[in-house]
Amino acid sequence: MALLAGKRILVTGVLTDDSIAYAVAELAQKEGAELVLTGAGRGLGLTKRVANHLPTPPPVLELDVTVPEHMTEVARDLSERWGTLDGVLHSIAYAPQSCLGGGFLDAPWDDVQVALHISAYSLKSLAVGLLPLMQAAGGGSVVGLDFDASVAWPFYDWMGVAKAALESTSRYLARDLAKHKVRINLVSSGPLRTISEKSIPGTTALEGAWGEHAPLGWDITDPSAVAKACVALLSDLFPATTGEIVHVDGGFHAVGA
Repeated sequence: MALLAGKRILVTGVLTDDSIAYAVAELAQKEGAELVLTGAGRGLGLTKRVANHLPTPPPVLELDVTVPEHMTEVARDLSERWGTLDGVLHSIAYAPQSCLGGGFLDAPWDDVQVALHISAYSLKSLAVGLLPLMQAAGGGSVVGLDFDASVAWPFYDWMGVAKAALESTSRYLARDLAKHKVRINLVSSGPLRTISEKSIPGTTALEGAWGEHAPLGWDITDPSAVAKACVALLSDLFPATTGEIVHVDGGFHAVGA
């Protein structure tokens, strides 16, 4: 039987065919899931176009995680459409340019709080906003996309801080939502050549380091391994796993320079 047969999954963050979220959505459909996608702002049109590239084009809803009314409307739509929800992919991250590329000491709070709100607090917004639908399903799985926040990376700056906040947020959500049988886990990917990565100055240097030092090797153009991990965590294969960070990075996190 397909891993996600009969499951209903909300996928955020599909912008292009190269998006990690797109790879997850494509594999989730192949594994039997029914999907709804979300997009925001200028990216909403991109999401709607790319949705048509999937094996079964799913509906696309507007969701700006900084607008509470959007979350309420998405929950209402899913309640009327499905009545229940089995899983959520959180693939949402953004930082203003002042927060990236070596300006860590100069980035103003107004920009930093945008990065933290969109990249970290949004995990809580999604999980709590959609909790009643997952409760109606008897439980659910929330999977977020991460980038190792245990060290300081060149040029990553306040996005690294936001990812650290995402990791901590996932642990507290795991603690508080377990009583509702909702699991929260993150997948920490190696660098992949996506539209998000291209917006961060200096990432090409990281790509080279990964290729040289990852024990299993690393292909910056292939998100399939990350997608497989996400789909596995969205499935019933890990019923007793929550608050975990699964590294899908060729083993880079486990070795020194």
